[in-house]
Amino acid sequence: MSVPSLRARVRAETVEEIRTIAKRHLATDGANLSLRAVARDAGLVPSALYRYFPNRDALLTALITDAYAALAESAKAAEAAVPRDDLPARLLSLGHGVRSWARAHPAEYALIYGSPVPSYTAPQETLVPASEVVMTLIGILFDGAERGLRPAAPPRPLPPAIHAELRRLLDQSPRPRPACTEPAPEMVIATAFTLWIQLFGLVSFEVFGRLDDLIEERREYFEHQMLVMADFAGLTAVAPSPSCSRVSVTDGGKGPR
Repeated sequence: MSVPSLRARVRAETVEEIRTIAKRHLATDGANLSLRAVARDAGLVPSALYRYFPNRDALLTALITDAYAALAESAKAAEAAVPRDDLPARLLSLGHGVRSWARAHPAEYALIYGSPVPSYTAPQETLVPASEVVMTLIGILFDGAERGLRPAAPPRPLPPAIHAELRRLLDQSPRPRPACTEPAPEMVIATAFTLWIQLFGLVSFEVFGRLDDLIEERREYFEHQMLVMADFAGLTAVAPSPSCSRVSVTDGGKGPR
């Protein structure tokens, strides 16, 4: 192995060790990380740590990115393990993937879904891993829309400003979407956001102790609430004939392919 390659390997191993140690400190100190304490446990002098992470925010960003990626991996693997045509099961499995990871990693979950870290602003690089779960959720609802599934109750019309924002998100996304007129793609996104907020609200209530002394059968309660969400989104309805097909948002709105 060449000297540059050896140096790169040693550096990568040191960075990974620092991240692992910092995650242990999250469990005891929360996001109030002490770089001096992390350096000590890594066998480094504090000044040496800055060769790998220039400041606390850089280390926090690495931990946040790792947490989002691990959470998304758990959720997406669970969702991918069930048949593609069983939409309620896909939603339920996605939820279980989020819940199981959060219960196993409460400190890391608190870092990304707990109280904001004082004086820290997450950089743009965290946006993609942070969006993986909701994008998977949107994919489930778009699959339902392609099959002609509709919510049982007509959805409340979107305010014009919100409709415009959701249209902007659709136009910026490289992912394909169904050419639906009922419900419109913007309404599918709005429904997905409602489910997204509800899912993480459920998980946060459990992880942060809000259900203590209220609900003992946590898994059963979680599954019930997830199926309520499936009902709300129309995923448990009997599908009529499909009324839309998949188009890309990059085709200029030329219609179904």
